[in-house]
Amino acid sequence: MQEKMAVIGAGNWGTALAELAAGNGFHVDIYALEKELVKDINEKHINTLFMPDTVLSENIHAKSFDELKSLSVERVVWVVPTQFSRKVAEEYADCFKGKKVLIATKGIEIDSGDLIVHVLKSCFDAEFSILSGPSFAKEVASKKPTAVSIASYSEDDAKCWQESLSADYFRAYYTDDVAGVEVGGAIKNVMAIATGISDGLGYGYNARAGLITRGLAEIARLGVKLGGKPETFMGLSGMGDLVLTCTGDLSRNRTVGLKIAEGMTLEEIVGSMKMVAEGVYTTKAAKILTEKLGVEAPIINEVLEILYLGKDPKKSVASLMGRPLKSEKLEG
Repeated sequence: MQEKMAVIGAGNWGTALAELAAGNGFHVDIYALEKELVKDINEKHINTLFMPDTVLSENIHAKSFDELKSLSVERVVWVVPTQFSRKVAEEYADCFKGKKVLIATKGIEIDSGDLIVHVLKSCFDAEFSILSGPSFAKEVASKKPTAVSIASYSEDDAKCWQESLSADYFRAYYTDDVAGVEVGGAIKNVMAIATGISDGLGYGYNARAGLITRGLAEIARLGVKLGGKPETFMGLSGMGDLVLTCTGDLSRNRTVGLKIAEGMTLEEIVGSMKMVAEGVYTTKAAKILTEKLGVEAPIINEVLEILYLGKDPKKSVASLMGRPLKSEKLEG
C-alpha cells in the first residue's frame, strides 16, 4: 500500500516539498487555501498560482483547508506562513493531534515572540521536527542539488523524515538542535533584507560580507540564548541558509531590501509581491524577542527602523559603522 503524507500550504515551498515526497513514492495530499488552485492542481497537475512552470506528479492530490477535518495521514509537513500558523493550528487542532509534524515554515510570531514550534505546541500535541537550510523552492522543484537540516526532539523522528525526503538531488542531515535550526531559519530573512538594502545602495562586496558575518553573530547570540548550540550556526541551517538568502536572486527578502534601496515604501513592496517575504514580519518579532532576552542586535534594530520608522538607509549604515569599537566575539 502506498504511504501517504499531507502538506499544509500550497505556496512555492509547500509545492516543492510535495513534489519531492511524491517522487519518493508517497501519495501526497496538498492543502490549498484557494479553491481555484485546488481545481487546477487536480485537473492540470500544475500549481498555476505559485509554480506555473512545473508539472506535478500524479501522486499529488489537492484539497481545500475545509477538508482538513477528515485528515487521515500520520505524517504532516507544515508550510503555513508564520503569522497565519496559529489561526490554522487552533481551528484544526484536533486533526493534527498525535501526528508526526515536520515544520518547514520559517519565522517568529509577532504577537507572542514565539518560534513556530512553540506556536504549534501551544495548540496541539504532536511529534515535531523542523526542516531548514539553503533551499530555494524553485531549485528544489527543478531537482537541483540541495542540502538541508532536519532537527527533532527525537532522533528516530529526525531519521524518519530524513529517509523519507532524501533523494539523489536532495540531501537531508539530522540534528537534535531544534532551537538552533529554527532561529537560523527565521532571522536570516532579516539579514537578507539588510544585505539587499546594502547591495541596492551600491555599497559593494565588502559591505555585503560584513553584514552577513555580523548578521550571523546576531543570529548565534539569539539562538544560544534560546538554547541552541553554537556549532549549529556554522552549518546548513545557519551560515548556509544565511548566505543563500542574502545573495541569491530568488530571495524574496533580499528583493525587499533592493526595493527599499530604490525608494519604494514597505506598503508598495508588500502589495507587489505574490508570496510572503517572512523577513518583513520577522523583523518586528525579532526586535521584540531580542529586547525581551537582552540580546544585542544592531542590524535587526536598523532594519526595523528602516522598514517601520522610515529611517534613511544611509543613516542606518552610518549608525552601524559608528558604533563603539570592540573585540570580535559572539557576545557583541
